[in-house]
Order: sequence, then C-alpha cells, then structure tokens
Amino acid sequence: MPRLTQFVIDLELALQLCEAARARASARAAQVSVAVVDAGGHMVAFQRMDGAEIAGPVLARDKAYTAVAHRISTAELQPEVGERGDLTGMFAADGGRYVCFPGGLPLWSGDRVVGGVGVSGGSADDDADAAQAAAGVWALAEEAGRV
Repeated sequence: MPRLTQFVIDLELALQLCEAARARASARAAQVSVAVVDAGGHMVAFQRMDGAEIAGPVLARDKAYTAVAHRISTAELQPEVGERGDLTGMFAADGGRYVCFPGGLPLWSGDRVVGGVGVSGGSADDDADAAQAAAGVWALAEEAGRV
C-alpha cells in the first residue's frame, strides 16, 4: 500500500532560515525582506530588516512562491521569461505573482520541493547570496535529520 510522506517546514526552522538570510545581507550592508514558504507556496515565516525597501515584502514572498511553483531558482528562470525565452511573458501569469530575478530558491528534500525562500531588497547578488545562506541552513537541517 502506498505511504504518504509529509514534509513540513516548521516555524522554528523557517525563522532560522530568515535569520541566516538577514545575517548574510547585513554582512553585505544590504537591508532585505525574507520569506519562507511551504510546499504549497504558503507563508511560514517572514522578516523585514529595518530600512528595507517597501516592495521587499511582496517580492520576497513571490520569489519564494515562484521557486516552489517552478522547482527552480528564480535566477535560472530569468533568461527564460525574456523576449526570446521559452517562457516569455510567464511573469504576468497568476496575477503577476511570478518573480523571475535572483533571490528565490526552492528547498529540496530528496526529489521533492518542500518549500522555498525568497529574499528582496538588495542587489540581485545580495538577494541571491542571502537566499543561498538560508538554503545552507536548510541543507544542514536536512543532513541532521531535522526535516
């Protein structure tokens, strides 16, 4: 009989991911917003650094959502949504919720995407680096058997 396995990003771990992203952004003198979503793209945790841009909360959430929905980093989607890309215009789908520039990463457990992290407010490199710091915390938690 098939067995259903549920993967859950709990609040404690989601906050650790947010804190890792904030710490990395701070080290780069960037003020960012960080969102962590579950496998359905629903918000688990969100943090906004003092001084972060006003668009960051929406963009961070939507970067995380996009990474989960497409099972790929938002940076990797960027060339695909351009004028000559295979996914031209995709960013306008779902009410414009798909964000296709760096800062969103899917969180994998084996061959399943179980959540995502999105960072917005710094440069593209700042956002991508901060998201990678959060993903690093995820990877360590998975290796330790916490997820």
